[in-house]
Amino acid sequence: MAKEIDRVRARSALATVKESPFIATVALLPVVAVLGVVWWLTNWFVALIVLVLLGAVVVVRGKLLH
Repeated sequence: MAKEIDRVRARSALATVKESPFIATVALLPVVAVLGVVWWLTNWFVALIVLVLLGAVVVVRGKLLH
């Protein structure tokens, strides 16, 4: 049953993005801004590492909440 709920959430999120891409843009803007500043202050490799770490935190946090 948990997989069905995840599918419903994923479909709902996709429908929201399709209906109003501005919402997704506003949600991603802080991440893009932080990565841009890190890239500007250091280099692309450090920005890539920060991006991977942020992705890992999101995945681990999502698994811990379930």
